[in-house]
Amino acid sequence: MDKKISTIKIEATDFYGDNCLKDQVGSIGAVTDRRPQGRVHIYEEVDGSKRKLIHKSNLVVYIGRQMLAQRAMNIDNASVTGSTNLDFISWFGVGDGGVRPADPLDPVPPINSDEELSARVMIRSTGGATYADEHTVISSDYPEVGWYKKAFDSVEYEADNLNDDAYLIAKITTTIDATDANGKQLSEAGLFSSDSFAVTATNFTLFARVTYPSLIKTSERRLIFVWYLYF
Repeated sequence: MDKKISTIKIEATDFYGDNCLKDQVGSIGAVTDRRPQGRVHIYEEVDGSKRKLIHKSNLVVYIGRQMLAQRAMNIDNASVTGSTNLDFISWFGVGDGGVRPADPLDPVPPINSDEELSARVMIRSTGGATYADEHTVISSDYPEVGWYKKAFDSVEYEADNLNDDAYLIAKITTTIDATDANGKQLSEAGLFSSDSFAVTATNFTLFARVTYPSLIKTSERRLIFVWYLYF
């Protein structure tokens, strides 16, 4: 009697986001949201006193997720332009196009297909060791001469108490200092990947974007962005 050979196909899929905050057997079929996620806390510091202004979720956009996949596999995706497998999350930028023109306190939510901040803001005109993305010619995309990216103050890993204290959270802190972006009404921010932490970095690709009610930046206040990414 001939033996019948059966083939069993096993598929393993990783899911990100709120549905993955607690891993459970048997829950995969119900999961529809597969995106990495995060939250952003914005603080102001005036005369040494610090207070929280905003606490919002962010959106990891499609081009950011494509970059992350290439980086994780260490293989370029020929179908993707912009990022490569050598890029990594490394810079911070701000803008003033995150709200509806008629109401500076009404943010327009980011969407998956975002590829840039809606309206970039020049952070500093003179540059320095913690600035990158210099533009010396004024254009519609870069309305002022200067530097448009700021380095992170720090990156820390934190234990996720909803997933058995595994280190699944990256905490990124960046400060817009007293000399940065003064006179601007900031209403959006982004994390960017690039090919380097150095001031000579290139190949900036938007990874995640957040919008929020406009904050007027002055030399009297520092804005501290604390960005949590959940993996």
